[in-house]
This record gives sequence, C-alpha cells and structure tokens, in this order.
Amino acid sequence: MLNGQIETFQIGTLMPTYRFYNTKTKTEYEDLMSISEMEEFIKQKHIKLMPPTKVNIVSSTGGIDSKTDSGWKDTLSKISEKHPNSPLAERYGPRESIKKIKTKQTIAKHRARKK
Repeated sequence: MLNGQIETFQIGTLMPTYRFYNTKTKTEYEDLMSISEMEEFIKQKHIKLMPPTKVNIVSSTGGIDSKTDSGWKDTLSKISEKHPNSPLAERYGPRESIKKIKTKQTIAKHRARKK
C-alpha cells in the first residue's frame, strides 16, 4: 500500500495507509489507520511519518464523446442547427454535402476579396 492510499473494509469504513520509519529498529513499514490514530501514533519519539512515494492518479481514457450518451448528442445537434456558424455546429452539426461546403468556401473567399 502507498501512503495516503485508501482501503475499504468489510464494514464499509475507509482508512488511509501511512508509511512510518522506526528510528530504534531502523525499519520502514506501512500501516492502515485513521487520521486521528496516525496523529497519536507519531507522537512517539522513535516513530516518524514518511512522505508518500508516489500518488495514484486515475485518469479517463478516450474522448468526451465516447462517454456521452446519444440523447445528449442529439441535444447538441439541435443546438448546432440553430447556430450553424458556431464551433459547436462544426463538431455536432448535420454533415453537409461537398457542394455546400465548396459553395461556403467560395462565398467566404469572395467576401474576403471585397474587404
């Protein structure tokens, strides 16, 4: 167990695991206890609390779309239909035909020329 890692007991309570160093025996060990028990335990002269070795970081895998249900995607699609020029429409909007895409590009090019 790592320092600060939490373990679940059968009764449902959560308690962290702490690393300690005993200066008398010169040994390093881990123990499972509550915060209040740990605070009392380190009051002993020969016991020192060790810093954590590493922290377990859990991150998600995949993109936000992989965890989004179809109902939410439908809602985003409806919003993007009402706002066709938004970044949301680029991502969730209805797919346009190649002809419409080329027409929009041509219009944008000619508008840029006028300026």
